[in-house]
Amino acid sequence: MKYTLITGASSGIGYETALKFADRENNLILIARNEENLQALKEKIQSQHPKLDVVIKSVDLSEPKKVYQLYDELKDYELQTVINNAGFGDFNQISDQDFDKTEKMIRLNVEALTILTSLFVRDYENVEGTQVINLSSVAGYEIFPVSLTYTATKYYVSAYTEGLNVLLKNKDAKMRAKVLAPAPTDTKFMQRSLDKDSFEYQGNVENYNTPEEMASYLLELYDSDKTIGLVNAETLKLELKDQFYPINNLSGDYD
Repeated sequence: MKYTLITGASSGIGYETALKFADRENNLILIARNEENLQALKEKIQSQHPKLDVVIKSVDLSEPKKVYQLYDELKDYELQTVINNAGFGDFNQISDQDFDKTEKMIRLNVEALTILTSLFVRDYENVEGTQVINLSSVAGYEIFPVSLTYTATKYYVSAYTEGLNVLLKNKDAKMRAKVLAPAPTDTKFMQRSLDKDSFEYQGNVENYNTPEEMASYLLELYDSDKTIGLVNAETLKLELKDQFYPINNLSGDYD
């Protein structure tokens, strides 16, 4: 059996993406910290799709050792798609950062994503139909000084994923790497970024998508032959693109 792995699956975009892939009869491996929410999602999916296998793993991916352990635990499952959705932001000014939070954000947004992507590519790059989709942000294509460190993590995700897809194509691999860059989306993102107990998008954010819309955009990107799904922050519509960042095709062969 083949599986779709989704991180950050207990709420928001990851949650809705899990439902979308379940509707397509995909077996699922769902990763998040909140085991209670994962269990509830599993029960919901299996009530609608009783033949699907839904595996849940409660893991804090901001701890690198646990990322490696997670992947090792999944060696008996055949992965077809990996969706690196887990991540969070920080709207504190550079001089006001909580460095514990900053380090955890970098480990989750950058390090965990890189580890999971790299291991998946190592093991599956020549398997037909495999894809890795990494979640960036409009902040991965436009600098937001108000959330500078977060913006830098998303620039990394965008450049890394675009470059990876070029690399895979250049070596005639069968896997494809894609990046989805959401505009503001009504999730717990702002709540955590601002360190608030709650946050209402309505009345505070002029334009935003719903998690359901973003999950639909992710599927549209998945079905396409494009590398980038960039959501226009003004129209909130998905724009599919081949490439954004310039590519230097230096071979790296110095022998």
